[in-house]
Amino acid sequence: MVRGKTEMKRIENATSRQVTFSKRRSGLLKKAFELSVLCDAEVALIIFSPKGKLYEFSSSSTNKTIERYKKNDKYLGLNRSKIADIQTTEHLKEEIATMTRKLEFLEDSKRKLLGEGLDSSSYDELQQVEEQLERSLSCIRARKNLLFREQIAHLKEEEKFLMKQNADLKKRCEVLPQLMTTVPQEKEDTERQTMEVETELFIGLPQRQRSH
Repeated sequence: MVRGKTEMKRIENATSRQVTFSKRRSGLLKKAFELSVLCDAEVALIIFSPKGKLYEFSSSSTNKTIERYKKNDKYLGLNRSKIADIQTTEHLKEEIATMTRKLEFLEDSKRKLLGEGLDSSSYDELQQVEEQLERSLSCIRARKNLLFREQIAHLKEEEKFLMKQNADLKKRCEVLPQLMTTVPQEKEDTERQTMEVETELFIGLPQRQRSH
């Protein structure tokens, strides 16, 4: 029978998990031993069980192998830093070269749009420049039309406001003459009443009553 492929995930059953750990641990220790003997390699293997029990194998000494690993790791760390710096420098150089080419292309396109440096341009390049200018002019005209419409709308609002003010002033001008004619008439009536009252007064010494 063909052995089924084991799915790489945690075994939920505790008994099955322990059995699998024991089998795999033994196989791993055997492979480490074979590698050290067959290839004359310095091998150190450390395993902790789920319960914290230690299993280890070393072809010489585990502590010496760990010290050797630490020294080598520092050296590799320095080399990794240098490699990273070199890679960063190369990447920056590539970006600078790319940006330089883009700037040159933009400068060339700008000169052509201004009608300069066209002697070396082909017919297709000139056609592209012409089409680009047409698109630019179309965008400019659209923007101008939008601004004109906004100005017209603003002027119409101002016109409405001024017409309203004009109508209010016209009403005031129509009411003012009536007020001016009403006030003198009231004043004249008041003066006439005052004169009539004054004419009834007697000015002089009081007359004596005649005796009979």
